[in-house]
Amino acid sequence: MTTFITGATGYLGSYVTDVMMRESDERIAVLTRAKYQAEGVEKLWRGLQLHMDADTFRSFLPRIELVPGDLTAPGLGIEPKTYERLTRECDSVLHIAASLNRKSEKACLNHNLRGTLAVIEFARAAKDSTGLRRFSHVSTVAVAGQRDREVVYEDSAIDWGRSDYDPYGRTKKFAEHMVRRLLPEVPKTFFRPSIVMGDSRFAETSQFDMVRAFCVLADMPILPFRSDVRLDIVNADWVGRAIATLHAKQETKHEIYHLSAGESAPTAAQVAGELTRGNGRRPARFVPALETPFGAAMNGLAGMKRRNTLTTIGSLFKVFLPYITYDTVFDNSRAVEEVGVAPASFLDYANDLYRFAKGVGYRYPYRPLPPVRAGEEAA
Repeated sequence: MTTFITGATGYLGSYVTDVMMRESDERIAVLTRAKYQAEGVEKLWRGLQLHMDADTFRSFLPRIELVPGDLTAPGLGIEPKTYERLTRECDSVLHIAASLNRKSEKACLNHNLRGTLAVIEFARAAKDSTGLRRFSHVSTVAVAGQRDREVVYEDSAIDWGRSDYDPYGRTKKFAEHMVRRLLPEVPKTFFRPSIVMGDSRFAETSQFDMVRAFCVLADMPILPFRSDVRLDIVNADWVGRAIATLHAKQETKHEIYHLSAGESAPTAAQVAGELTRGNGRRPARFVPALETPFGAAMNGLAGMKRRNTLTTIGSLFKVFLPYITYDTVFDNSRAVEEVGVAPASFLDYANDLYRFAKGVGYRYPYRPLPPVRAGEEAA
């Protein structure tokens, strides 16, 4: 049978797809906004080239169906005959796609709510057609809302009386609610990643927003928050493996999994110390009294009409500063036990990530898919 996947061409989705292709014989149907096959192949290659060479990529293509569509369109924008066929052929759904635009209520509403509802409708049709083994939904720890100095556990994370940090957390929280209410008879898995940043195996990344904020902080001689703030940063390779592994199980022990660093999350002082040792700089000073004026300054920069490097940095910190300073970690013992391996420590790869991101100017050097060499196509 086949798994229907949204978001496979995105950063986290590429990690999940890579594991599924390498470690199973699963077929996948990938929702893509590409209008024709060649464009879809290029979009998928753009995401997966972080993980594999062109020959390996091409070897996986026979197991991948690229499905033209749109998350926010009626019926996911899929041609009706294809839609009906897929509801018969797909025995599971893995919904990864989302808007990460934490500033835009409109984008989060359209992708995280309307889009999730459309995926739920597809899953209901698949359940009614031939049954559905599992519906997996990639959510976020941000559904826990505003927290400070806490360890948060899966089953108590959502508190509807608690305020949210932004439209992203708010819409993802309600998306979880829709999945529970509208797919009552389908086995469900909810994955809640924390701050997904970098790969423990290599320095390269293709996701730079949070990384850029991290690099800016790493270069500052004075840091405007407490030194004992815990940073729940988790490596993307572990998160991708956890999602692929748990989604493939016939039965999971739990319904909700935090994919996070958990109580092993390092403090800001530990991260700063590691970067100091790795780059030969003087240790940064932590001045918590500057947190409020620093946040106000970043909000002011973000609101400037003229766009430049400073306004970009301001926009990053307007979004991410609360996630850096709220000193909250999310217990990951469920996922560690069931996946069988713990995430890497951010301290182990922070310097490599820092050097790569700055070295490429926060732009991944994408390569076009090379043409098939003479004689290979016939073979």
